[in-house]
Formats: sequence, structure tokens, C-alpha cells
Amino acid sequence: MDSFLAFVPLLLLSLRFLLLLSHISNPTTSSSSSSSILCCWNSLILAFCCPLSQGGIHEEAKAIVMLILAVADAIEASGSSDGYCNYNHISTPRPHSVTITEFGAVGDGVTLNTVAFQNAVFYLRSFADKGGAQLYVPQGRWLTGSFNLTSHLTLFLEQDAIIIGSQDSSQWPIVESLPSYGQGLDLPGARHRSLINGYNLTDVVITGMASSMCHAQTFHVYGDNGTIDGQGLIWWEWFYSQSLNYSRPHLLELVNSNDIMVSNLTFLNSPAWSIHPVYCRNVEIQNITIHASSDSPYTNGIVPDSCSNLCIEDCSIDVGHDAIALKSGWDNYGISYGTPSTYIHISKVHLQTPLGSALAFGSEMSGGISFIYVEHLRIDNSLTGINFKTTRGRGGFIKDIVVSNVEMENVHEAFRFTGHCGGHPNDEYDPDALPKIKQVTLKNIVGTNISTAGFFSGIENDPFTTICLSNIALSITSDPSNSWSCSNVSGYSESVFPDPCADLNSNSSFSCFSLDFTAAAEA
Repeated sequence: MDSFLAFVPLLLLSLRFLLLLSHISNPTTSSSSSSSILCCWNSLILAFCCPLSQGGIHEEAKAIVMLILAVADAIEASGSSDGYCNYNHISTPRPHSVTITEFGAVGDGVTLNTVAFQNAVFYLRSFADKGGAQLYVPQGRWLTGSFNLTSHLTLFLEQDAIIIGSQDSSQWPIVESLPSYGQGLDLPGARHRSLINGYNLTDVVITGMASSMCHAQTFHVYGDNGTIDGQGLIWWEWFYSQSLNYSRPHLLELVNSNDIMVSNLTFLNSPAWSIHPVYCRNVEIQNITIHASSDSPYTNGIVPDSCSNLCIEDCSIDVGHDAIALKSGWDNYGISYGTPSTYIHISKVHLQTPLGSALAFGSEMSGGISFIYVEHLRIDNSLTGINFKTTRGRGGFIKDIVVSNVEMENVHEAFRFTGHCGGHPNDEYDPDALPKIKQVTLKNIVGTNISTAGFFSGIENDPFTTICLSNIALSITSDPSNSWSCSNVSGYSESVFPDPCADLNSNSSFSCFSLDFTAAAEA
């Protein structure tokens, strides 16, 4: 009987792929119903696979089964997306796999495993021209300092595997500031390197096997399995006590890299930002949960920074500052580097941040931000819902933006556009470098228990233009007649309640920006 049960996961896995092929070859099939069917197969496979693993199934064999299932989920999700999330960088499973324990790592939460992670990645570099390799992290608490990844690598975290960041700052080496910023997040000069890093890489997957639960017509992925925990409390205390010597690190930073996937993981307690792709291309961030305490300082969630062709979908983020923040460099450093964040699609995300903005553009946007499509957004319990922020001296632009299909609840301020936000890295910035914010469309938005509708404050002699609002209904808890504030801004509105400022009531929508994202991306 035991030998028969050992074949059950493989049989179910084979049937799962037959269903997947049917799903791909019949695009007219209801995506919601087919997702529910595929979801149930995932649950069956996990139900058989997990007990067998406790009975002695080999860790590497189990890792391959679960990685294949993760790949199937990624392909299915990619194939069923409606927008620019259609691309997918996951290929077949890696032909080579090692487990972190083979390099002396101990998952007791006490043993420091920095050298084990570094040695494992160094060893796997030799497989780059052989189809790449996988580093498998099994269940346990794996304490480590900072380490780098390599190209053609999959970092796979098993269910209940937790990579824990050391609270010894010497385990986070010092590196130079990014060229588009000129300094670190907190202080002038250099900064601490992030916990997990990638520089000039291609074809990297950082993933885990998410739990699957079936609900009627809906596929839910819960980020309660593989976890990366930065243990950021000590860093937050150093920040508040002004005892930092260098700027705080992030949890995951990928620099000048392409063909990246980050999926099916939970990120906890980052010292600063959780996921920071910068100067990257072709990035997919999918099925991610991010959490940091509401009083943690400037702990942004996902920060696409001078990136192109990037997708964020099916994520849940609850942090101390901005949940998703699009950026592109700081003042003259960002202007000189000249790399915008562009062609970014954000879909099906749940955001909350009591002391920050759920969705933010800027304020560091000196390289420009354009062609951004955000849809199916849920915002709860936040200070600001959607925030466009910049200041004199930034230069750059924020333009060609569409935000659509948004639900807000318990938000202090639904919309904020401000030209008076953010400091400068030094006194070398050009005060005549004026940012441009134009061609921004916000539509199909409903909000309940909203304190104020919108604050729109452009820059004198540099107004924000072509700000278009349509099909917006906000239930305001204050006096609706005082719910909008506008200066140095112009635009158009239609079917908006409460009625917006006269500045946003032009008679023509001709210049309003609309975006066929797929066509734009293929152009």
C-alpha cells in the first residue's frame, strides 16, 4: 500500500499538467472556473505529498515535485492574465538541485549560515551553462547574513522554511550608494547591503510552494509558506535613536538584472524596503505577502525603481510607509542616470498602510515614470490611497498613467497630488529642474468611510495638467463641500461624487489619457 501511495503525487501531477494544457489550448474556457479546478488539483497533490514527506520521501524528490507544481501555477496564472502580466520567465525546472544542508547549514534559528549560503551559490555558478540549478531550502529557521545570488538560479523555499536576517549589523556588508540616488535611504554616503542581492543577473527565480485553497470561482494563494524575515526591529530602533552609521538595508534587492520572478513567498519585518528591483527588465512579482509593523519607519513594500516591463499581481502588502512605490532616482543623480520606470502593470493587489500611501508615485522620480497601468486594487485602513508626489528640483516626469477599478475603505485621504513633498540628497540639486505630472487617469473607483476626497497642489508656474477623474463615488465622513483642495492643477471630471474642484471640471475629455497596455507594450 505504501508503495502505491508513493506514486499518487506523480499521478496527480501528470493529470494536473493535462488540465493545464487543456486550459491553455482552450482560451474560451472560463478562467475562474478552470482556475478553481486547477486549484483543487493543487490541494490534492499537496495533501498526498506532504504526509509522504514525513514518511521518508527524499527531500530532493519532494523539492522537484513542488517546484514543478509552482511552475505549473506560474504558467497558468500567466496564461490567464488580461494585461501585461501575460509574459512569463519561468521555464522548465532546473536540471540540477542541491539542498542548503549539503553546505553545512543548520536550521535551528541560532546557527549562523551566511557562509553556507555563499558557498552554495558559488558552487551553483558552475551550472549556469548547463541549464542552471536550484538551491533548495527545507523546513527550518535559517539564520544568515547578506548573500548574493547568481544567474540561472532558482532559490526555492519549502513550506515552513524561514530565512532569517541576522541582527548583527556586521553581517550586512557596506556597499556604495546607487548611482541614481547618490546616497543611502537614511544617511549620506554608503549603505548596508540587502539580505538577498543580485547584480547584473539574468534568469533568476525566488519562489516557494504556496498553499492553495479552493473557493467558488476564485483561486486564492496564501503567503504562509516560505518566508524571508529581516528581523527589522533592531534596525527600526537604531533609526529612531539616530544611532545608524550607514543607511538601512532591504530584504531583497536586484540591480541591473533581467528575467526575474519572485513568487509564492512571505516577506516580514524588513529593515527598510522589502522588494527593490532597480535598473531591471522583465520582472514578475506574484503571489507575495509583505508585512511590517505599522510604526516601522519607511518600510516600503515593493519598490520598482528605474525598471521596465514589470508586473505585480496577486499580492497583499501591509507596511509602515508606502505599500507599492514607483521610483526612478533622486534629483540630479536620477536626472543624470536617466532611466525611467516604464511599462509596469499592477493588478489584483490588497494594500494597507496606516501611516503611508497604499500606491505611491515618487517622490524620487527624477528619471521619469510612464506607461503605468494599475487595476483591481483594494485599499484598506490607510492614510492615503493613491499619492503622486514630487518637488521642485526633481526634474523628470510622471505621465501616461491609468488607475482603474479600485475599492477603498477606511482611508483618510483618497487622492493626493503634491509638488511639495520630499527632501534632497544634498545642496547640489537644481531648483529650476521642474517635474512634470500630466496625463493621469483615475477611474472606476469607489470608497467608503473616506475622510477627505482629494488634495491637488501643483507647483507655481509648473502646474499638473490633464488629471482626469471619472466614475468615482466616495462616501465622505466630513463635509463633502470641503472635501477637495486644488491649486496649480487642471483636468477633467465626469460622474464624480462629491463634486471635485472647478480646476478639474474642464468641458472636454479629449486630452485624457487612456491606455491599451498590451498594444503599448508591443509597440
